[in-house]
Amino acid sequence: MSTPTSARSVLVELGAGAILAALGLRVLAATAGTPAPVPVVSTAPAVAATPEAAYAPVASYTLRARLDSGLHTLQGSGTIEWTNTSSRAIGELYFHLYLNAFKNDRTLFLRSPFGAGRSGDRAKEWGYIDVEKMVAPSLGGVDLWRAADKHSPGDPNDQTDIRVPLPHPIEPGKRLVLKIEFSARLPAIVERTGYADDFFFVAQWFPKIARLEPDGTWKSFSFHAHSEFYADYGTYDVTLDVPEAMKVGATGARVSERVSAGRRIVRHRAERVHDFAWTAWDRFQERREKIHGVEVRLLYPPSHDSSAEVTLESLRFALPHFSERYGTYPYPVLTVVHPPERGENAGGMEYPTLITTGGPWWAPLLHVRATEAVTVHELGHQWFYGIIATDEHRFPFLDEGLNSYAESVALERRFGAGSLLDLPGAQLSVDAVRRALSAQRGRDAALALPASDYPSLSALGALVYSRTATLLRTFGKVYGERALSDAVGRYTRGSRFAHPGPQDFLRSVREVLGSEAAHQLELGLFQRASVDYVVREIASVPAREPAGIFDRSTGRETVAARTGDDGERWQGRVLVHRHGELVFPVEVELVTADGNRQRRRWDGRGAFTSIQYEGASRLVAAVVDPDGAVPLDDDLLNNARSTDPAGAPRSLERVTYLAELLLGCVGP
Repeated sequence: MSTPTSARSVLVELGAGAILAALGLRVLAATAGTPAPVPVVSTAPAVAATPEAAYAPVASYTLRARLDSGLHTLQGSGTIEWTNTSSRAIGELYFHLYLNAFKNDRTLFLRSPFGAGRSGDRAKEWGYIDVEKMVAPSLGGVDLWRAADKHSPGDPNDQTDIRVPLPHPIEPGKRLVLKIEFSARLPAIVERTGYADDFFFVAQWFPKIARLEPDGTWKSFSFHAHSEFYADYGTYDVTLDVPEAMKVGATGARVSERVSAGRRIVRHRAERVHDFAWTAWDRFQERREKIHGVEVRLLYPPSHDSSAEVTLESLRFALPHFSERYGTYPYPVLTVVHPPERGENAGGMEYPTLITTGGPWWAPLLHVRATEAVTVHELGHQWFYGIIATDEHRFPFLDEGLNSYAESVALERRFGAGSLLDLPGAQLSVDAVRRALSAQRGRDAALALPASDYPSLSALGALVYSRTATLLRTFGKVYGERALSDAVGRYTRGSRFAHPGPQDFLRSVREVLGSEAAHQLELGLFQRASVDYVVREIASVPAREPAGIFDRSTGRETVAARTGDDGERWQGRVLVHRHGELVFPVEVELVTADGNRQRRRWDGRGAFTSIQYEGASRLVAAVVDPDGAVPLDDDLLNNARSTDPAGAPRSLERVTYLAELLLGCVGP
């Protein structure tokens, strides 16, 4: 018997995934379905972005920094204006000094002997930040930093999270102005910040006040290799002083630029943002274009014009796409940086109004959409990080997971089934690779853990990125992609500048998709819940006329059993089991010897279902979920079964097993 069409498509996708894995493709770390079985028509009204109207700055920075490009150092000063928006008086402040993550090999970030961060690289040149002075005029003008803790709480080897006691508490609603002076040495680029020869990408470079929650709890945490960031919104007014030959890109809009005494002095300003990053290099090429009302500035290396065009094409599609689905992009500018090859560890990262992209040189030759995927992923972070500002340390799935889902939807909308690889006769989607990674690690941990609780970055990649995206793609196929899009859009529009949490997201799902869907999603996020549909048994026998003793209205009758059968009618049975805690409806396709196919629907409830068959041809195979409507299904090997034990399902098992083994070498 030939392999069923649905099983063959699974085989092609996973086999192609194995080829890409063998090539070491890591695009998904940067970083077309059939009609849904249970479509839900959303009648929920669009949610207005009310938090935006009520926005008020909490932590604002006016900074000036001078770069010494030869020594790789910064000299900085300025003011921080901070408001106590909590419900209680605050007697201490917490500051993130994240450049200290690269100070030595005993910091929390670098102490593991197995590498650090998404790049896995170790520091080749150390970096650090020193606060030299911090004065609050309203608190008597004393230098507050003299009383600051010397290390992160409970960790004498780390200096990335520093407590500063105050001489007097700051009452709720009161504003505190701090005057600061600091110096920093940049590391050789190890994790999205530092230098590579004369190229500079500068992030986490200033003393940054931690986020204070409404109940008065500081969300302070040391810089962990698995974690990203969390901070309050404010206005950033930053003046950068660099060598004259350098071209600067930075968060926000350029206010002024001048040259004086061989130095270039550039001022940028950004409102309603929670971070500020910048880059400087004397060899940047530049392209500018207005896209969907946004002034886009692309900085890229010489001789990368084709990559520049691919990046701009991606933005021409993705900016209006994301704005339509998740709320209008609220800033007038966007800077996109494609680092040079020697600075590739600065690629694939997001900051407010500034993203970095990238992609291996060989990707276009193999028809791999690397630059497109990275660009779309990092642009998506302007929503799933920038515009709503979730706690990336405590709940990274709200950032990377939802953004990975949004990325895969965007790439599928633009490229269809070949959203990652598109060769004649061979296409591979981002979803297919993520599904394989998700299945491989799905039972290892819950999706809603803090970033630091995952045992490795590969585990975080497979679960937070891939499994969350696969979970949401499943909901889109089961409940209707339009309905899920409405739910996610309701969440993002209603959470602008509001620091939402998991319950905000679940509430939006409940309001649009219903309580049952929200319950299933909560299980999938918090409880390591899974689903695996198994075709456990298939049988087919000739249909037989009744035989035996029957009491009729005319009296008792004995009917002899037939000694032979004409083979004109057949009876069959298929047993399908559901393993795991999640419940989704599925289709079961029955295949007969004459090639006929018929569908039966199971609501997924209960541990198993027995599907009865009767027809003119022998039942020879069964496939559960033939359209791939439940991509979260953890094991595709058991979705098909044939009456011939040496037939296609066994071949499917062998090749798919090889594919998943090879996919295991792909990092997040």
